[in-house]
Amino acid sequence: MADAAFEPVVDWLHHHLDDGPCQLLITSPDHRIKIAWAGDDYDVWRIGASRNPVSELQWSARINQNTPPELVRSFTSALAAEWSEDSDTFLASPSYRWTDAVQPLLDAGWERKPQSRGLVEIVSPDRLAGVNIDVVSTDPHADTYVLWAGPPGWGTRAEATFTARTPQHLIAAMATAFVDPTPVVRNKARLNPRLAELAQITPVPPPRPKVPTPADLQRRAARRPTALPASSVPRWSTTTSRPAPPGPRR
Repeated sequence: MADAAFEPVVDWLHHHLDDGPCQLLITSPDHRIKIAWAGDDYDVWRIGASRNPVSELQWSARINQNTPPELVRSFTSALAAEWSEDSDTFLASPSYRWTDAVQPLLDAGWERKPQSRGLVEIVSPDRLAGVNIDVVSTDPHADTYVLWAGPPGWGTRAEATFTARTPQHLIAAMATAFVDPTPVVRNKARLNPRLAELAQITPVPPPRPKVPTPADLQRRAARRPTALPASSVPRWSTTTSRPAPPGPRR
C-alpha cells in the first residue's frame, strides 16, 4: 500500500482479510508485533506487541482516522528499527518517569498544566495540540497517554492512545513527529475546512513535463516508421487506391 504509515514495515508479513473489522494485518516475522488497519473505522490503526505470537498483547495503541500517516510512520518506524528475533526492547517496561514519553514536547516549549483529577495535560503554544496523561491509574491495560491535535470533532481531531505498558521511548518517537516542522503534501480540496483555516498552506506548482534530451529525440526518430503499413489504415478511412487504367479496346 502507498500509505506512509506502512513504509517502515513494507517487508513484514501482510495478511489481507476480506471480512471483519480488520482489512489488513501486518506482523513482524516472528508475529510478536501486530499492526491492524481498518480503512473504514474510527480507530484506523491498532498496534500492539506481545511476548510470543500466542500470548495476549502486553501493550497496544489505537490511532484514529484523522491522524496524519506521517505521524503513524514515526511510530511504525521506531518499531521496525527495534525489532529483531533476539530483541525485546519494544516490550521494555516503562520507567516511573512519565515525562520520558513526552520530553520532546516539553523541550519544544509546550506548557504543562497543573494536575487535575489524576490527569496531566501538556499543550502546544497555539493550544491546537497536546497530550493527556493518566498519572494515577495502576491498571496495566488502562489508556495512559493520549496524544491529540486539531479542534474537537469526529472529522477534525487526531488522537493516538497508548496503554500503560507501552514503552515510553516509542511514544516519544511519535511525540517527536508532533513537533517536526517539516511540511507535508496535502490536497487542499480534501482537507476539512476547519483544518484548512488553521493550516499554513503554501501552493506547490505541479512538476514541469520532462524536456526530452537530444538522445531521447534520436531514439523516437529511430522508432518512427518510415511508411504506414497497409494494415494500419483505419477501416473508417476515406482513403482509396487509385483505379487501374483501362485495358486496350478490342
